[in-house]
Amino acid sequence: MPVTPSRVTAPGGDGTPGAPEAAGPALEALPPGEVHGALGSSPRGLSPDAAGERRERYGANELPRAARAGPGRQILAQLTDLFAVVLLLASAITFLAYWLSEPRDAGRLQLAVAILCVVALNAVIGFTQEYSAERTAESLQAMVPHTCRVLRDGRRQELPARDLVPGDVVALEAGDAVPADCRLVEAHELSVNNAALTGESDPVRRDSAPMAVPGPLTDARNCLFMGTDVVAGAGKAVVFATGAATEFGRIYRLTASASRQRTPLQLQVAAMARRVAGTALAIGALLFAVRLPGDDTVEAFVFALGVMVALVPEGLPATLSVSLAIGVRRMARRNALVKRLLAVEALGSTTVILTDKTGTLTQAEMTVTRVWADGALHPVSGVGYAPEGKVADPAPRVRELLRVAALCCDAKLVPPGGDGGRDGPGSGGGPGGHHGNWRVLGDTTEGALLVAAAKAGIDPHAEEAASPRVAEHPFDPGRKLMSTVHRAPGGGFLVHAKGAPQELLARCTHIDRADGARSLTEESRAAVVAVNDELAAQGLRVLAVAARRAEGPGGDRDTAESGLTLLGLTGMLDPPRAEVSEAVDACRRAGIRIVMATGDHPLTAEAVARRVGIVRGREPLVVTGKRLDTLDDAALDELMAAGPELLLCRVSPEHKTRAVTALRRRGEVVAVTGDGANDAPALKHADIGVAMGASGTDVAREAAVMVLLDDSFASIATAVRLGRSVYQNIRRFLVYVFSSNIGELGPIVAATFTGFPLVPISAVQILAIDLGSDVLPALALGAEPPESDVMDRPPRARGERLFSMAVMRRILFLGGIQALGVTAVFFWHIHASGIPFARFTEDHPVYREAVTMVQAGIVLSQFFVGLAVRTDRQSLLRAGLFSNPWLLGAGGIGIALMACISYVPVLQGVFNTAPLAAADWAVLTGLGALPLAADELRKAWLRRRRPESGERAAPGGGRANGGRADGGEPAGHEPADDGPGPARIPGRDEDR
Repeated sequence: MPVTPSRVTAPGGDGTPGAPEAAGPALEALPPGEVHGALGSSPRGLSPDAAGERRERYGANELPRAARAGPGRQILAQLTDLFAVVLLLASAITFLAYWLSEPRDAGRLQLAVAILCVVALNAVIGFTQEYSAERTAESLQAMVPHTCRVLRDGRRQELPARDLVPGDVVALEAGDAVPADCRLVEAHELSVNNAALTGESDPVRRDSAPMAVPGPLTDARNCLFMGTDVVAGAGKAVVFATGAATEFGRIYRLTASASRQRTPLQLQVAAMARRVAGTALAIGALLFAVRLPGDDTVEAFVFALGVMVALVPEGLPATLSVSLAIGVRRMARRNALVKRLLAVEALGSTTVILTDKTGTLTQAEMTVTRVWADGALHPVSGVGYAPEGKVADPAPRVRELLRVAALCCDAKLVPPGGDGGRDGPGSGGGPGGHHGNWRVLGDTTEGALLVAAAKAGIDPHAEEAASPRVAEHPFDPGRKLMSTVHRAPGGGFLVHAKGAPQELLARCTHIDRADGARSLTEESRAAVVAVNDELAAQGLRVLAVAARRAEGPGGDRDTAESGLTLLGLTGMLDPPRAEVSEAVDACRRAGIRIVMATGDHPLTAEAVARRVGIVRGREPLVVTGKRLDTLDDAALDELMAAGPELLLCRVSPEHKTRAVTALRRRGEVVAVTGDGANDAPALKHADIGVAMGASGTDVAREAAVMVLLDDSFASIATAVRLGRSVYQNIRRFLVYVFSSNIGELGPIVAATFTGFPLVPISAVQILAIDLGSDVLPALALGAEPPESDVMDRPPRARGERLFSMAVMRRILFLGGIQALGVTAVFFWHIHASGIPFARFTEDHPVYREAVTMVQAGIVLSQFFVGLAVRTDRQSLLRAGLFSNPWLLGAGGIGIALMACISYVPVLQGVFNTAPLAAADWAVLTGLGALPLAADELRKAWLRRRRPESGERAAPGGGRANGGRADGGEPAGHEPADDGPGPARIPGRDEDR
């Protein structure tokens, strides 16, 4: 019952769902036929009114949100950041120096207050961004579909899992996540993975037979529990607990408050913060020691404090949050939902994409275009899932093939405005493939078969009524086929089967002809193989259909699927997505290798790969699953390095996992796509697991770190492009801020070693620069769009640090130019006055003008540095001077603030500044533009010296076109792998 996660009993007789420990037998001990009544339901499910009443009574079927730190704790976390702690300590010491000194210096009090204001402002910005990021993550997670198939008043519907209530009858099949705790009433070779609940990773068989369970309810073989996954088979079950009342809900309450692990990028930033803080303290202490002999202790300390403040990048945590949040939102707008920040970091260094074919490279909108029966091919007209078109010459054997195929389907067609109320064309409900207003509930391949049957004048609903299904053997990825058992209209039973031709042909002993079934000879098998190869070479997915009479509905699967009569083949067209070719080309230019992994025939796979541009050479390396089974890890590693154009065909999810592991052993950063339950291991093993949002299973989406809301390969390429840009934007901020710090530090160090008694720029002025010219422009850099050539560069190395030598060189290059410029301005102004160093005081007009020019010079140079760091190699003019208006606006605010500090009397008193003449601004503008001009020259030199190309050599020295796969066998197709006869027939794709 929904109020207990531990034991459910039958009702005492009022017809309502049982309560904990109520009188009556335990639910798991009831026969399947009595379970519906015990939970106040029926085999037709609940009525809409009953479901609505229970929804009000028991609430949504969802787990409570994890406890989140309140605003106060989140702000406290911002204040305990290492940079904030350093500044707070500096403020406290400055205030103490003000309090203990006689007479008290108001400037020190102003400095202490200014530091506190900076810390407070950064805390507010960081808190706001973190709060926004959490809300963004929640809204993006809501975009991932979590649905289940439910019977309501006998109508099969697809509903949000949160709308499930106790008493609902749910239909489950391989790949589904169990949406609530429920009791099985039907089970067909059903197995579940209970790892999330019990920790046991091996699949466990489940059935609907009654049983006594002396231990916990999780031991019951006839119960399924929220959070577990169906890995094989199919079944129906009645819900008895939802939401927090489930077994999983009980465990969730114990673990929801666990702390989250920090990502590698966060660890890098934390390590960098420690190094920067340590460096700031060390340099400050060194300069304190140098100045101490000539200054009083307090003055020497204030000087050292200015150095430390200059080196602390206060806005780093906030800008990091902004960059990642913007990246995640941009990806979501382009149909790539990133579930963890780790994916954003890894995307920029992806070197290999291991991709499915169906639905990712193609439209997943199957259309039967050819039917082969009785030795002849019959074209089928029409496109998509609307049953509009016809089968050419629909002879009786063609109709029989399509009738059997339709009866062996679990999918349903949904007509325009349909809600899934009945079987046959126009039945079913919920999302799926669609053409116009026609949709498919279930597998798109089966949807294509139903449409083809309708085009031949067959009504699957009427056929199902005349020959009802009495048993089934669900699709098995290993066997690559499924079968159903039906009661024959004239008495007896019929087995209907469909699946991979190679698998089905091996189980057939006869072939259907107009004059009756004939024995399958080697000659007739070869003819079937030839037709199959002809269809596959056209890029069609080929499916075989067979049938036989049976003595009864029982028996094991091997018996049911043996001695079959082959009825014929169907060829289905799944056209490539229009946008994929361009995305593939972008990935190739970016140095990303694309490997196709599919369950289809090699000829079908190669035809599609050539259409979208994955294969361009004459003989790509094509390897089948059978070949992979013969390779040990060393041979597999060699195979993965054999050539850039690699197609893995007729492979299982286990083969895909081995391929991912082998690629990662070679140091590749691997993104892998998957949609089925058995793809979960490969998704978890990959650096970036990418699940299908529209057609993927719940299990696959849970295992992945990124979900494609449109299932398109193009969205992966877009996400890689944006992932590279996120990492670049963080580095741009580092260059921008630390180059400014060097510009601030340069004149201070020069004053120390030339014996000038005062600081060329005070700590208060530095804080004003950090607030006005660092934080806002840095946030704007986080929104910088990707460079146009970002996908023309090779991937970032896996071990490359955020603070790389290239970043350090650019910081020193730009910061050094700033430092030289403002230092020269300061001492030029001092020397031009002709006054000896010793006569300068803080109130001297020349000194005030000089420090004002230093501050203004840094602000102006930072404006131009912000423009310079927008691109790494591309000219700013090509990128567009006005393409980031936020940066221009932020820089303008900094300059306006500097003007106020120079001209407003109140601010002159606070910052000890003086008004500047127009000539001063002109000189400073010219010096400020020097970093931009120098960086443009550096970029031009880089473009001439190292013109980058995304094409990279094949890993391991393999060749682009062919080569040898391993110990001497020629690359390309592997006919020796298949051998004669049915072994050469194609299988189905990754999932049924």
